[in-house]
Amino acid sequence: MTQMLSLSDGRQIPQLGFGLWQVPASSTAETTATALRLGYRLVDGAAIYGNEEGQGEGIRRSGLPREDIFVTTKVWNSDQGFDKALRAAESSLKRLRLTHVDLLLVHWPCPSKDLYLETWRALIRLKEDGKALSIGVSNFQEPHLERIIGETGVTPVLNQVEINPRLQQSALRAFHARHGIVTQSWTPLGQGLSFDAAPVQAAARRTGRTPAQVVLRWHIQIGASVIPRSTREAGLLENLALFDFSLTEGEMAAIASLDTGERCGPDPARFEMS
Repeated sequence: MTQMLSLSDGRQIPQLGFGLWQVPASSTAETTATALRLGYRLVDGAAIYGNEEGQGEGIRRSGLPREDIFVTTKVWNSDQGFDKALRAAESSLKRLRLTHVDLLLVHWPCPSKDLYLETWRALIRLKEDGKALSIGVSNFQEPHLERIIGETGVTPVLNQVEINPRLQQSALRAFHARHGIVTQSWTPLGQGLSFDAAPVQAAARRTGRTPAQVVLRWHIQIGASVIPRSTREAGLLENLALFDFSLTEGEMAAIASLDTGERCGPDPARFEMS
């Protein structure tokens, strides 16, 4: 069973989860149910992924009590603004066939739209109404976080951002730590670009684990929540097997040296796709 991380609102989130980005809608229900059967308890989705119906169906097929499953979804860029975000969240709940989600995120800040503050106010309302038990953001940078915290007095419990050995975002993670914000890593394997790096290979040889497991364990040991994706049962099991080994301080330091600042995904300061 995965470890838990404490959120600043008093709730807890599984440290390891299952991400639904690019999981085909036709197989989402089966893959979600399989992941939950294998031991995952965090299912991370989003409206833009186009598979919320399957996410909800997989949760029902799992047979697990609803309170045992941590469900995340996100408000997409085209739904930013107070009223539109409220409607978008309601639409997500209808597709999921759930009365609430455990975590609702603003998917991107889209700073040129200048609507992320009003969108955040909508999430605060949704939390007050019990539609989202916890609220957070995704891809927000320090200025965006400072603004929503300063304007509303409500701090996101979590910021889901691209983190992998080539993009470690140490300054942003330090900001999160100062404000009690959990860091959650997307594209945690960095498209495998660090798998051949000497520190990853050396740790894999010592532990008898795969490079992917070494990288995911690195996320666990920096204190992040991590949401890798796999559509294969073998891959799901491999990603789940992170809590019976650890990396040494020397291995962690060596992986820290791989940081180049290169992104696999878009730059949140400029990304605006609707």
